[in-house]
Formats: sequence, structure tokens, C-alpha cells
Amino acid sequence: MSSDKPGLVYLITGGCGFLGQHLLTVLLEKDDEVKEIRLFDKIADISLQSHSTERVKVVAIKGDITDYENVLDSCQGADLIIHAASLVDVWHRVPEKTIQAVNVGGTENVINACVELGIQYLVYTSSMEVVGPNVKGDAFIRGDEETPYKICHEMPYPKSKAEAEEMVLKANGIKVKGGQPLYTCALRPTGIYGENHQLMKDFYQMGVRTGGWLIRGVPQNTEHGRVYAGNVAWMHVLAARAIREHPEKLGGEVYFCYDDSPYKSYEDFNMQFLSAFNFRSLRVPLWLLWFQACVNDLLHWALQPVCNFTPLLNRYTLAVASTSFTVKTDKAQRHFQYSPLYDWDQCRLRTQKWVDTFPLETRSKDE
Repeated sequence: MSSDKPGLVYLITGGCGFLGQHLLTVLLEKDDEVKEIRLFDKIADISLQSHSTERVKVVAIKGDITDYENVLDSCQGADLIIHAASLVDVWHRVPEKTIQAVNVGGTENVINACVELGIQYLVYTSSMEVVGPNVKGDAFIRGDEETPYKICHEMPYPKSKAEAEEMVLKANGIKVKGGQPLYTCALRPTGIYGENHQLMKDFYQMGVRTGGWLIRGVPQNTEHGRVYAGNVAWMHVLAARAIREHPEKLGGEVYFCYDDSPYKSYEDFNMQFLSAFNFRSLRVPLWLLWFQACVNDLLHWALQPVCNFTPLLNRYTLAVASTSFTVKTDKAQRHFQYSPLYDWDQCRLRTQKWVDTFPLETRSKDE
């Protein structure tokens, strides 16, 4: 594709990951202004380049977000960056130093590349965990971007995302090469789900390992906000378009990602997709889960010299699972006319189609 062909060059950091691939799909389907989409990732999936069309060139770039030269090289000639690369860990699987280097250091590299290369537009994929739920169990019910909430970070992941988001928003308005201002905004997805979501697969595999039993103890009135990955991608596409057209409105702003997905606990939400596998629920008192979470944390600490014991259940993940956190806002609709690209029925069917590809060992033998 010739470089003088009209159109924009978008760089997506973390572009070969879960959200990155949904972003690629929606960009190709819904944005006719883009001529090249660069997918920058530590594990570059070259097969994604086959999604190139006559109009849009897709390029997978292998690179490390913590290496400034890698970032700088990949950003050459880009018009806008969607910075979705992030290291998500709430199980102590990754050292804090590594999380900080990727989530904070990587974000600093992206901002510096914008400044050095004169790139004016940066859309950052943040997280609801920048806000909460906090480990104190304070509920956040139908909150919006202005709702007061006592933020309390203990895990390196939410701490690093909060620091990176603040860095991105503070960078709004700084001068880049050529003297023009940098415009930034941040999008905070609640619990993302959809095709290729690893946590839903982990939930399924946990049921397989226990012979079809899933231990449940989260209060049944607990509610969590969930949002389909395709709608998160669509919000990014709209925000990227709007920050170029109305930078004074979006610059320095933060937006929760939302759609029509029902408010349910993580357990209930996941189970509605896994019903065909005949999993059975074993409900236990919440105090027993807290006891097990504390034991797991103790074992993680005690076994560190020998192995890295990192079960899904720990005090942090239980606090998040048992604390209601739901969002009700229309800020993205007001600022850049966002409405979900996929309604709940479409989100459910698309996700279910993927879940139905899971191995059949635990399905009813009568099926």
C-alpha cells in the first residue's frame, strides 16, 4: 500500500491480545478512515495480517512495551495510538516490578513517543479497578464517573493502572514535536467478557478439575457490571474518531465502558454461558471462603522458596467478587454519541457460540 494513499495509521499496543483482536475486527468493519492498523505486541500473531483488505493494511509488530526504542520504531508515521497493552495479574503470578514496568513504564514510553514523533492523539484502555471495588467491601451501585468512592489499592495491578491513567490524563495538553498539543482520554471497562476471554475459560476449567462441582459462596444479591468486548472496542473506535474531531471535549476525560449486559455476580454471569456443561453448585458460607482465601495467601507466602502457588481464590479476588460494583452513566453517549454496537442478545449469542467450542467431557451423557 502506498504511503501517500489517503487515510490514517492507527497503532494498537497489545493489539494481538483479547481486546486488541476485538478492536481490529470493529475497526475493519466500522472505520472507513483508517488505511493501516498496526498491532504492536510482545507475542505478535502474524496470522492477523491476513485480515488486510484492499482498503486497510494490517501489520503485526513484535515488540516490548518496556523497550522505548521498540515503541518509538512502531509509532513512526502513526496518527493515533490506542494504548491497550497491559499486564493483568491479581493472583501474585507476576512480580510487582514487572507489572509496574509494563503498565506504568510502558505507558510512559507511549507518551514520550507521542511527544518525540508529533503524534497528537492517544486513547488509553484503563480499568474499573482504578476505582474499585476496594478491599474494604464498599459497594459502588449504579455509579458514574463523578460518583465519590473511597479508593483503596493493595494489589500491584490496580495500583499500576491508576498510576498509568493519571499519567495519561495529565499528559493532555502537553506540546509534541511541531508545537501542537497532545490530546488524551481514558476508557475504563468494567468486567469484560466475550470470545477468547481467558477468565471465563479459567472458570470452566476449574469446574472440570473438580469433577463438575463449582464452590460458590458470594452473596446472591451481589451485582457486577459486565461489558462485551465488542462494545468496548466500539467505544474505543468512537472515542478515537471523536478525539480527532472534537479534542477540546474529550481531551483529559475519562469514561466508563458500558452496555446492556445484565447486572449479576461474576459467578451467575459466567454460569449462564456454562449451563450445557452440567456443572453443579456447592454453596458454602462466605466466611468459609474467606478462611480458604486467607489459607491460600498464607500458602502462597510460605511456598515461595519452592514454587509459585497462585490459586484463583485469594483475599483480593474474593473481595472483588463479593462486593457489588455496577456502573450507570451516559457520559460516552453525551460526549461522542456512543451506544452499544451489539445488544445483549447478540453479546450473549456470540459469547455462547465460543463457549460451545469448549471440550465436552462434563456435558450430560444424555445429550
